[in-house]
Amino acid sequence: MRAILADDDYNVRSALRLLLEKELDLDVTGEEVCGSSPDFILFDWELPGIKADKLLQMLRKSCPDSYVIGLSGRPGARQAALNAGVDAFVSKGDPPEKVLIALRGLLLENKRN
Repeated sequence: MRAILADDDYNVRSALRLLLEKELDLDVTGEEVCGSSPDFILFDWELPGIKADKLLQMLRKSCPDSYVIGLSGRPGARQAALNAGVDAFVSKGDPPEKVLIALRGLLLENKRN
């Protein structure tokens, strides 16, 4: 499986890459524009330069079969991201295992459907 990471913080991207590749054997393809049809897209809900809900719409259009997981360190972002339609949300302040739990939950949900 493949994932794309989009976060303006290099340390967050690096940590997520290490976690996902080690624990789930995911191939993190980088931050390209959905040309590779990733299974997961993890993105910072507060990326500079574009409103997150607009970016989510673009991701859904470009990658309709990808799961989209929002990330943020801002407490109020969770509800906004879920209301906008992300498949899951993880706070940057949560332990790294929360990312794995979110991904595994989405995989389980997909197997049930």
